[in-house]
Order: sequence, then structure tokens, then C-alpha cells
Amino acid sequence: MSRRRAHEDDDSDSDDGRSRSKRHRTENIDIEERLEKLILKVGDKSSASLESNLEGLAAVLEHDIANYKTKIIRILCDVVIGYPDKMTVYTTLVGLLNAKNYTCGGEFIEILVRDLKDVLKACEFEKARYMILFLADLVNCHVVSASSLLSLYDNFIEVCLEDNIPQTRSDWYVHTVLYTLPWVGKELFLNKENEFNKLLVSIQSYLGKRSKTHLHALKVWSSDSPHVQEDRLDCMWAQIKHLQSNAWTERLIRRPYLAFESALQDALQHTLPNIIPPSHHEDALYPLPVVVFRMFDYTDVPDETTVLPGSHSIERFIIDEQLHLTLLLNQYERKDCAATLLMFKEEKIPLNYMIIETVFAQMFRLPNPPTVEIFYHSLILELCKLQPSTMPIVLVQATEMLFSRLDSMNTVCIERFVNWLSYHLSNFQFKWTWEDWSEVLKMDPMAPKAMFVRELLTKCLWLSYHKRIVEMCPDEFASILPAEPRPKFRYHAPDDEIETETMPELMYSLRLTKSIKAKCTPEDVLDFLKEIPNPLDDSVEHTHNPLAIDVFVQTLLNLGAKSFSHSFAAIAKFNKVFKELGSTDEGQQCILKSMYDLWSDHQQMMLVLVNKMMKTNLLSVSAVANWIFSEEMMRDFTRFYVWDTLHASIRKMNKQVNQLQLEVEEMKDKKEEAANKVNDGLDVDENVPTEDDIEALEEKLDIAQSDQKNLFLIIFQRFIMMLSNHIANSETHGQEVNTLWFKWALDRLRQVFLQHHSVVRQYNNTLETLLFTSDIDFHILTVFNEFQALRG
Repeated sequence: MSRRRAHEDDDSDSDDGRSRSKRHRTENIDIEERLEKLILKVGDKSSASLESNLEGLAAVLEHDIANYKTKIIRILCDVVIGYPDKMTVYTTLVGLLNAKNYTCGGEFIEILVRDLKDVLKACEFEKARYMILFLADLVNCHVVSASSLLSLYDNFIEVCLEDNIPQTRSDWYVHTVLYTLPWVGKELFLNKENEFNKLLVSIQSYLGKRSKTHLHALKVWSSDSPHVQEDRLDCMWAQIKHLQSNAWTERLIRRPYLAFESALQDALQHTLPNIIPPSHHEDALYPLPVVVFRMFDYTDVPDETTVLPGSHSIERFIIDEQLHLTLLLNQYERKDCAATLLMFKEEKIPLNYMIIETVFAQMFRLPNPPTVEIFYHSLILELCKLQPSTMPIVLVQATEMLFSRLDSMNTVCIERFVNWLSYHLSNFQFKWTWEDWSEVLKMDPMAPKAMFVRELLTKCLWLSYHKRIVEMCPDEFASILPAEPRPKFRYHAPDDEIETETMPELMYSLRLTKSIKAKCTPEDVLDFLKEIPNPLDDSVEHTHNPLAIDVFVQTLLNLGAKSFSHSFAAIAKFNKVFKELGSTDEGQQCILKSMYDLWSDHQQMMLVLVNKMMKTNLLSVSAVANWIFSEEMMRDFTRFYVWDTLHASIRKMNKQVNQLQLEVEEMKDKKEEAANKVNDGLDVDENVPTEDDIEALEEKLDIAQSDQKNLFLIIFQRFIMMLSNHIANSETHGQEVNTLWFKWALDRLRQVFLQHHSVVRQYNNTLETLLFTSDIDFHILTVFNEFQALRG
């Protein structure tokens, strides 16, 4: 009995111990979560001053540092990347901690530098830039010594002396150093003037030798009037020189550490460990060069109480960077983004003008915007909602300025301009002063302004209906209005039955229509189509019957013409028939031709159906590319929907290759993991991939990559043939080569190179050897050289 009670007492003590241990772990987790919340919230809008919040938080962290040092340091390292907009707040916090606990400051520096080396090796350059800026600002907080920061900068600038590297590599390291100087330049100038000046001389020497072949390809406008379009590095250098002329003094950067100067100035500083940039390797993709976008100058701002900073002023750089950063950090929350942009605390600048310029700068950035275009469209709407009395006025002014400069605007940017304005107008009942653009009615249809208005009306139609578009436009715009989107069905039955009997193709279509309405099967349709005689020369065996294809495609899609959904259902039901008829490239060409003949007045339907049929593998991407460059499509060659279709085919091909590459890597990882388990004597899952499985998947990947390469070869070869024929014909007849059509075509060639540069570069040697040889016309070769210069 006593033994049982003793045993029960032991169990009770054990339970109490486990309970206390669990409670202790829970309390630790609660405290860690509270500390994380406090750190993440500091710097946000609060009733108390930022200085008092920082002082209080530093005291809390100092109290808990003994028990939660690892967690606190990890959180502080994470906010360097996660909250770059509050960088100076967190450098001040680290400075206060370092002043009270030198060891903790040293451990933070050690971990942050280790993280920096990791992200540099992983080519995560945006994260690396945030970390380096943070380290630079720690010099202002007396955490890092100025001399060790300059040593880091010297290591970065030495990259410019490396041999056989792309220019984008050295550009990034130079840009990163310049980017930090508005924050730390004054401190370096005061403490290490000679070393700092040597650094600036090295940077200036590098900038003077850089190649700028890429510049034209990345410009929004081909003309430098009224604003010079500069390479970002050149513009930043001019801004840094302006800062230097002002003794490295600026007035816009928030520097909370100045309030704690007395507490920070006597703190012991840390020396940064030697940070050597990782060696270049072929797979490293450095950030592309950027051309600075300028839309406004001070003469465009009517409010005399505000002044737009000059293009080369350091104030312009700081405000631009803060606005760009706000867009990037809030790209998934348009409402928060709009509110944050309008909270910018600087009364003497025309904020609305700078916001609109920043939004368009990202929207028009070449080769691709930082995020999806619809974000910028919806953000502008939110800005207009928040400031309905002022923002729309600036937006109208910007729109008119963009329209006035269309003649020198890049084709891709014109297309993005159309996409935005059509979306924006659709939210305001398409109200616009269309009469102001009546000048386009007298222009060549290929003129950029005329093309813009015609494509804008087409996109508005896609977002509305034909009658609405007709009603919103002045009567004189009738000549450029899009046609009513109706099918052009070629097998309409005439009223006279005798006439029908004399036209066998009409009879075939009528019989097929009746069969489909009677819910026939795909097999029934195939049997029927075999009865249709082939109009091609019967002395040669043919793999397709153009008449049978035309009757089927026109009849079926005409029956499904009521909506996209009806057309999709028709394609899905007769998927087998499409596959049989399009089993060859010639058959697919006939399918596309018949679809185009039916829907030539409804470009949106054409685009959607071709995309649908590519996704369901009824059309190959190479067939679509060949069709786009065919003789039948020349009249629509400059229409925007055609290029939407081409780029959709390229994206589909790229996605397929990427998916297969991922699957191969995952399969190899599973096999390696299983082998490791076997070596460790552990059980292995049954579904371990074999060598045969991996080889079969790699074979699929090889075929897909071959198809991808073939697709680009088709596209570029067709471009070269078409442009070369135009040049030869123009020279033969003594005509101007640089016509409006030629400009559109060259810009579209440039677009393919730029928009898919990361994939095309894999086939650079093949393109240079087979297609873009020295005997090609210099207009075409210039585009290829610009593409090559993009990655240096």
C-alpha cells in the first residue's frame, strides 16, 4: 500500500516536472513573439515619438538579451531584408544595443556578414544591396568603422578590373557602392577623406570606360527631347557629384540616430571582416542596366509653392528611391501602396507629379516591369480615389504629354500605354476628350498616334461592347473604329435551294451543322470529313485536306460563336477531330487560317482561341509562329493582338521547359535522398525513381529544349527574311528604307530579344553562327548587338 502511494507520488512529481517544462517553453515562445512584434512595429505610426519608442525598445532588448540573444539577433538580421524602408530606424536600434552590449553588436555584425556572403553566392542581388546599405548606415551609428567599410568598397570596385566578366557584374558592384553614399558619404568624407576620394576617382574612371550599346534598346523614347534619357549609373554619378558639391549634405533622409549622438559617439566600433565578391560563373544573372525615366520638369508643375527637384539633384534620387521602394514593397496591396505613397512627408515637392512619374517609370521599364502591369493600373485608380480633386488633373496632363511624344516612343511602351488607358477609361465610362485627338484621322494608319488611338479603341471594345464604343466617339472617328466583332462565316446557306445544290462545300457545311446539332460523336464527324474530296493535286499524296479542315473549323466555331464558353465547349467536345486534322504542321496552318477567316473582325476571340488550343496541345507553338509570319497575316502584322499571340506561344514553350527541368531536378534529389537512407541503414520508400525513369524524363527535356530552340530559330529567321526583303525592295525601287512599317517590325524584333533575353541567351552562339552573321543588314544586326550588350 505504501509502495503504491510512493509510486503515485513519484508519478505526480514527474507530471509536475513535465508541466513546468511545457509551461516554461510556452512562456519562452510568448516572450519571443512579443519581442518580435515590438521590433517589427517600431518606426510605424505611433502617438509617441520615434526616439522614445527606440529608447524604450532598446531597454527592453537589453534586459532580455541574456536569455534571448539568438532570437533577437536573428530578428534584427531578418528586418534588414524584410523592412528596407525602415532601415535607419533599425540601424539606430542596433547602434543603441551595441553601445550597451559590445559583444551583442559584434555577433550581429558577424551573422549579417555571413548572410551577405550567402546571398551574394546565391546571386540574390536585391537582398545584398539592402544588407550593404544597412552596414553602411551602421557607420553613422558608430557600430562599424569607416575604414573597414571603405575596404569593403575597395573590394567591390576591384571587380571592375576582372577579365572576361559581363559588364553587368561590375555595374552592379559600382551601383551598390554609389547607392549607399547619400547615407554614409558625409561620414566617410569627414573621417577618411583621402581614401574616400581615391574610391571616387576609381569609380569615375570605370564609368568613363563603360560600353553603352544597350542604351538604345532600353529607352522609352528614341529622342532625348525634351528629357535626356540617361543610363542609371551615369545619372547616379551626376547626383553623387551634386551631393559632393554640397559637402555631402542632404535634408531628406530620416536619421533617428542623430537624436542619440551623445549615447552613440563613445561606442566601440567593429571592423568588418574581409568580404570578397564571389567569383563570376556562367549561371550568374546580374541585374540588367536601367535607363532613367523622366516625364516632368519644373515647368510642368503649375503650383508655384512647390518645386520639382532637378534631375541630377540628390533630392530627386532620394525621393525617387523611396517611391520606387514603396511600390516594390506593396506590390500585392494596391490600397496600402496608394496610402503609403501619399503619406510622404515633404511639403515643398509636387508629390503627385513625382508619384505618377514613378508609377509610369516602372510600368514602362524595359525589358519588363518589376511586377505585373495590372498592379500599376489598379494603383492609379486607388490614387485617384484617395485624391479625387488633384490626382486626376496630374494624370490627364501626363496622358496628354505621353500622347504628344508617341512618335518617338518604343512600340512595347505604346502597347503598355494602350493597356493602361483602356483599363482606366473602362472605370470611368470611357469618358475622354476624344476630339482633342482628331488629328490622327488625317495621319498615315501606321503613324504611332494613329496606331495608338486605333488600338486603344480596340482594347476599349474588349472591355465593353461595340455599340458603347460607337456612342462614345465623335462621328468623324467612324473610319478608325473597330469593326463589329461578328463571325465571317463563309458557308451561309442562300435562300435558293438550287444554288445550294450547285455549291458542294455549302452542302457539306449544312450536313455537318445538322449532325452537330443532333449531338453526333467526334468519330461521326471524322467519318463524314473523309467523304469530302481533297482539292489539292491528287497526283501527290497529301497529309491534310484544306477543304475538310475549313468546313469543320468554320462550321463548328460559328456554332459556338455566342461566347468564349460556347467556343471552348465546342473545341473540348471535338478535341479528337482537331487532333486528327492538325496532325501535321500544314494541317495546323489550315486550322489557323480558317479560324482567322472566321474571326478576323474579332481579334480578342482569335487571341483567346489560339491560346486555348495551344494549352490543349491542339496547336504547336511553331505552327503559330509560322502562321503569324505567313502571307495571309501581313495585313495584321502590326496589330497588337498578333504579338500578344506570339509571346503567349513563347511563354508556353518556356513554361514547359522550366517544368521539365524542375521535375528532373526533383527526381534526382529523390534518388539521392534514397541512396543516403540506404547508406544510413534506413527504410526507403517504394516510389524511388530509377535511372531509367530519370533518363526517360531527361529525354523529354531534351526534346522540349530542342523545340524551344527551333521556335526561336523560326521566329528570328522569319524576321530576317521579312526585313531583308523590305530593305532589298526599297533599295531596288529607290525608296526610303526606314518607313513606319520598318520601325514597327524592328521594334517587335527587339521586343522578342529583350522580353525573353534570359532564354534566348542560351542559344546566343547558334544565332550568331547561323542567322545574325556579318553579312546581315546593319539595321538588323544592331538589334542583335544591343541584345548581346544587355548582359555585357
